[in-house]
Amino acid sequence: MIHLVDDDEAVTNSCCFLLESLGYPVQCWNQSERFLREAPLGETGIALLDMRMPGMDGHCLFQAMREQSSTLAVIFLTGHGDIPMAVEEIQSGAVDFLQKPVALNALQEAISKGYEHSLRLVKMHQLKQRYRQLTAKEREVARYVASGRMNKDIAAQMNIALRTVEVHRSRVMEKMEAKTMAELIMQMNTIHLSTHGLPGR
Repeated sequence: MIHLVDDDEAVTNSCCFLLESLGYPVQCWNQSERFLREAPLGETGIALLDMRMPGMDGHCLFQAMREQSSTLAVIFLTGHGDIPMAVEEIQSGAVDFLQKPVALNALQEAISKGYEHSLRLVKMHQLKQRYRQLTAKEREVARYVASGRMNKDIAAQMNIALRTVEVHRSRVMEKMEAKTMAELIMQMNTIHLSTHGLPGR
């Protein structure tokens, strides 16, 4: 789903017509606050945000979406922007910053990138959700496993029985839905890079 957020109804109506003619499902929002309150922020999709809006502007809306761990990819589509503004939003995680009137091919390219980005965000969110299900001991075992430690070394390091390590390891694999040890290591490395190694985030 593409969510169009712009206080100008004429703009959202014309843009909606264009996007729907290209086969995209679209929902229009003329108030940032209502979008933030009612939109499915945890799904795969795109938010096309105007920058200048009354009340909560595009910049503040994007910030609020990040605070709520939104998995919607953000593309700014605005008639009021400059290079420093675009750089700031891109560095904050926006997929693109497009000036109105936008060329159709540039918009389609941004939307394509946006869906790919949103899918990655959804997968990361699901991975973190699974990680949060681990107990403190299971997280510790998982980190040792990801660093290449053998079960007997983990048991000695944690001062627990070898069998206990094996049980924790089995539960980690199950909760993380990792089919192989290589997959678990990749998951743990991804989480570490994403959260700087802070458990529970």
